[in-house]
Amino acid sequence: MAAKTLNLGEFLPYRLSIASNAVSSRIAAEYQSRFGLKIPEWRLMAVLGEGRPLTQRELVAATRMDKVTVNRAAKALADRQLIARQAHEADGRSHHLELTAAGRSLYDAIVPAALASEAKLEAALDGGERAALMAILAKLTSAAEDYGG
Repeated sequence: MAAKTLNLGEFLPYRLSIASNAVSSRIAAEYQSRFGLKIPEWRLMAVLGEGRPLTQRELVAATRMDKVTVNRAAKALADRQLIARQAHEADGRSHHLELTAAGRSLYDAIVPAALASEAKLEAALDGGERAALMAILAKLTSAAEDYGG
């Protein structure tokens, strides 16, 4: 029996990575030029913009970014006074991060741009395709989390 060969054009992890990079690159250019934010910084702001203060560990889990990337993004946002750090009551080594008033204002300005970017991408899909894609992405995320390596 012949061994299966790798065809990158059909290799799911590669195709997902290429699609993700294409979308991220497109959005990154806009967020950098309009708002002075890199993608990791916007991801932190987006998660924090949804509500409660979070620790860096919680941000790592929520964004699936590594600790170093989250730490650098948090430092850049704190330096710009877009997020504030508050001591964690139960863990003296940890801090809760939350948007400042300036951070909330910037977040509120970015959301329409984010939604417009999403709409441009979704224009390539019909409603059924979007629903199917979201379901497939949820399944793949779950499978990746369950995969032991």
